[in-house]
Amino acid sequence: MGLKVPTGKAISYYYLVDGGYTNGEGFLAPYRGTRYHISEWRDGYTVANHQEYFNMKHSKARNVIERCFGLLKARWGILRSPSFYPIKTQCRIITACLLHNLIRREMSMDPMEHEVNEINEAENTVEGGTIGTIEPSNQWTAWKDDLALQLYNEWRATRNN
Repeated sequence: MGLKVPTGKAISYYYLVDGGYTNGEGFLAPYRGTRYHISEWRDGYTVANHQEYFNMKHSKARNVIERCFGLLKARWGILRSPSFYPIKTQCRIITACLLHNLIRREMSMDPMEHEVNEINEAENTVEGGTIGTIEPSNQWTAWKDDLALQLYNEWRATRNN
């Protein structure tokens, strides 16, 4: 089936991926062989270069994202296991559940409760091709290096003031 990654604009869409993935177009991986996990910066250790700084920021961002997904999965069972529904349909299911809960709370009896309607959903489409494999990209790696240097230099400038 593959993964569909939005395309069409210069390097503006990407997924933060872990070190098990290659750094290729649309997938921003940390530097390998460089400190990554937040726990590695405890006990007063400071970053030594742009690669460590980038990895620290990458790790923090991934932790936030993973926490958010954890909260969503805790609340919405449909997200706990792989689903064959398109993302758009999953979002609509959650919205329907919210509306259902609101109706149940505010109305002693839902007048529509005894009627059953089938709704045909149009499949969610995303512009861009299906990704089967991720190929390393020199252009993407150069972009990541430029980004890492820019972030590191901005951080150092704020520390020196």
